[in-house]
Amino acid sequence: MSNISRIENNSSRRLHTFDAFNSPNYRLLWGTNSAMYVSRWMQMTTLSWFVLEQTDSAFSVGLVGFFGMVPFLVLGIFGGYLADVLDRKLLIAVTQFLNLISAVIMCVLLTFGTVEYWYAYIAIIIPGIGWSLDMPSRRSLIMDIMGPQGLTNGVALDSVGMHTSKMIGPALAGALIAFTGVEGSYILLSIVMSVGCFLFLRVNQPNRPNQLQKSVGTTPGINNSDKKRLANEVFSNLSEGFKYAFSNQTIVAVIVITVFMNLLLFPYMQMVTVVSKNILHVGPLLMGILMASDGLGALVGSTLIASRNKMLYHGRFFLYGSILSLIALTVFSMSTWYLLSLPLLLILGIGTSGFGTMQSAIVLLVSRPEIRGRALGVVTLAIGAGPIGSLVVGAVSEWIGPADALLFNSILGLILVCLSGVFFPSIRGQIIPEAK
Repeated sequence: MSNISRIENNSSRRLHTFDAFNSPNYRLLWGTNSAMYVSRWMQMTTLSWFVLEQTDSAFSVGLVGFFGMVPFLVLGIFGGYLADVLDRKLLIAVTQFLNLISAVIMCVLLTFGTVEYWYAYIAIIIPGIGWSLDMPSRRSLIMDIMGPQGLTNGVALDSVGMHTSKMIGPALAGALIAFTGVEGSYILLSIVMSVGCFLFLRVNQPNRPNQLQKSVGTTPGINNSDKKRLANEVFSNLSEGFKYAFSNQTIVAVIVITVFMNLLLFPYMQMVTVVSKNILHVGPLLMGILMASDGLGALVGSTLIASRNKMLYHGRFFLYGSILSLIALTVFSMSTWYLLSLPLLLILGIGTSGFGTMQSAIVLLVSRPEIRGRALGVVTLAIGAGPIGSLVVGAVSEWIGPADALLFNSILGLILVCLSGVFFPSIRGQIIPEAK
């Protein structure tokens, strides 16, 4: 065997888990995203517990999830449009800075003032607006930095950071709430958010040819006729994004399953707080560990996905991961033992890693370069089903209890996702990139 063949064989056999980290630019982006993910999970956990302590109402806790996610329903598609027409780095920097300001204000109020429970809804909707506007830009920026060949590894490692944060954030928040109160948790999450903002300022955005960005960038001074023309142009571009997304069966499958998962699975995250206190009878420390267990599972799953050198059937990870997580939630909803609930949420996390990692990767791979942001925007809009799910599961929990509400959701979700896999066979087929 020649030396060249030996080198090629060794390269194909070695693990490719951390290939994206060879890019210094990607390392900075990964660091800032991970810091923001940690602060996001700490914030969600802290505010959910704060509202539960103040109200002892599952519906009120569900409203935390509702207000945190409702901006995705209203603004998701605009975030995709902005990712195509604006400087992505500038957009992310502005939203991160505004999120930091709102966190610092809430931190000061918790530490020095009297805070009503409904303040939590304001504190969570502001970063929700930021996330809905910049999420397509964050994932599109990975494509800009890594290109089509490195995209899956880059997105998978970003998911590793997200799920590591989902493990660390709730555990940290639970421990700090137990020993220092909610204000201690908010102080730390504000510091972590500041670190994320600092790291992002050092990210260099690669040049990206974009006809849509150029056409908007050459718009002359704005007068009344220009405003009307620009409004028509914005509407036309958004409409093009919808038409493109719904003309591609694979993207439609991603959108439909995303709606079902956000409507029926992910509202469990707010209810874990209620289940921990009222069914498993544990305090904030063990509640935080329970919420972190699905993050550990998702971390394991994302790391395994990132380790794969070549991947052809992205949709199978997406579909089967969704099914696995719904099965785990079904069993979790029937558990009254803390030690059984822990591994069940870990399995749920493994399933969501396939769903979450492949969700944006599939759309980015099958979309034309000039429309990727808007295609992701439609998916972000589908994520907007989450607040509806949080509202419904909170209301139903007041009626039949959180466990039965989660059981109903998981069984219905399992049926609908399985049917989606049947009606959209392309999601089970080979994914071929649209263009480099």
